[in-house]
Amino acid sequence: MSIVRRGRKARQNNPPVASAVRAGLPGGRYRPLTRADEKQIHHTILEVLENIGMGDPIPVVKECALKRGCFINDQERLCFPKGLVEDIIASAPGDIQFLGRDPKHDLEIGGPRVHTYGGGEAVNMLDVGAATYRPSTLPDIYDAARLTDRMEHIHAFSRLVVATEIENQLTCDINTAYASVAGTSKHTALTFNDAAHVQPTLEMLYLIAGGEDKFHQRPFCHGGGCPVISPLRYGKENSEVCVESIKFGAPVWVVVAPQAGATAPAALAGAVAQSVAEALAALLMVNVVEPGFPVIVGSWPFVSDLRTGAFTGGSGEEALVSAAAAQMINFYGLPSSVGAGMTDSKLPDYQAGYEKALAIALAAQSGCNNVSESSGMLGGLMALSLESLVIDNDLLGSVLRTVRGIEVNEETLSYKVMEQVVQGEGHYLRAPQTLDLMRTEYEYPALMDRNTPGEWEAAGSPDIRRQAGERVKSILSSHYPKYIDPAIDAKVREQYPILLPREMMGVASGRW
Repeated sequence: MSIVRRGRKARQNNPPVASAVRAGLPGGRYRPLTRADEKQIHHTILEVLENIGMGDPIPVVKECALKRGCFINDQERLCFPKGLVEDIIASAPGDIQFLGRDPKHDLEIGGPRVHTYGGGEAVNMLDVGAATYRPSTLPDIYDAARLTDRMEHIHAFSRLVVATEIENQLTCDINTAYASVAGTSKHTALTFNDAAHVQPTLEMLYLIAGGEDKFHQRPFCHGGGCPVISPLRYGKENSEVCVESIKFGAPVWVVVAPQAGATAPAALAGAVAQSVAEALAALLMVNVVEPGFPVIVGSWPFVSDLRTGAFTGGSGEEALVSAAAAQMINFYGLPSSVGAGMTDSKLPDYQAGYEKALAIALAAQSGCNNVSESSGMLGGLMALSLESLVIDNDLLGSVLRTVRGIEVNEETLSYKVMEQVVQGEGHYLRAPQTLDLMRTEYEYPALMDRNTPGEWEAAGSPDIRRQAGERVKSILSSHYPKYIDPAIDAKVREQYPILLPREMMGVASGRW
């Protein structure tokens, strides 16, 4: 047996127990914008916010903003003086926390620290092995949460699909929150159809946490939304949701998504400038109401295929503007978020792989704090694939390994190791350094095929989607966590219209 073959067998028999990567690795090595570019974009943003302003502020925001020195211009738009913008940015927290139900999932957000997870509100599912989509349902949210719970490189959870079968919007929001926290102990992002739904959902979360005080000691969920309608206008419902989400006592997540060539300038620099200006307008909205409140600033510039005007989530331009937007939010010292991983492919195929890898890698390398849309999404955010989610987990591990980079010092330069090997066996496979580093220097994907062609053929020539489907079934047929105490769950079901049947939440259900 060859040395290489023996090494492969050793790895298979003794799989790594540690990882070469972790949440919060510092990024920022990739900078699509120069320092001069940053300053020029910043100047344009200040001009936009002061002179063009934002249309349609909700009453509480308008009232609070005028008290802080804002003004209404001739077009009835709310304008933010440059000095006020800079003061609010300076007073907004730059370092925040996402707290999990389990402290091992706590995340320190800010600076150049990189985190990756899913996002989006798709209305379709691509089932394991399927070639057509179906409408997403409440059990899909629960399954996505359970699967995310076992994915080490997906650091937090956000509902990935909509429970399209639930017509009552309050019932939908309550059940979405329930299915999410029942399936994972990671920090969870929630969105709401109406601001009036925040308080009843919070009261359910208080019950699950063991009391209001306990929830606020460790708020394991946060709220937010998309409070801007591009170009440069506040949206009433989502603005109200974002302001109401202050009640969580956790950071408010705001996302703006102008589309270059449609609702933002076709010039990429202009698209970035407008997107960041709108994201800052969302930060300003929250902070004029509640000064100094933490906000995750989601500047998500989207891109059009100008041949058709359609959104394209998988282009090189999309990868570029997302990284640039993250760089600008980091320029302000604020917690950043971008949407990266929004492939246009309808299947977890080669197109999905290269589009996701390009966008996610650039966003992570730019130092984005929250690389969202990075797991599971297909069809330009129209569908979720659980197969894609587990494939993307491997992809995220590899991307994070590039973010970690190469540590260069006397020990890692390995001069003495080279000397010993050259004078000894002539290979490094059994060198103590090799054995010591295999668990900490190298990241090992769960699905990527590294067998020989012969071994692959002997296994039936499986492709990655087939292997991903097997892993999905293996996890979801066995991983039914009990994150809600049964006695508390009974109380929740007495007080709230929970539509996820208990019998679907255990191995005996036989769903997988």
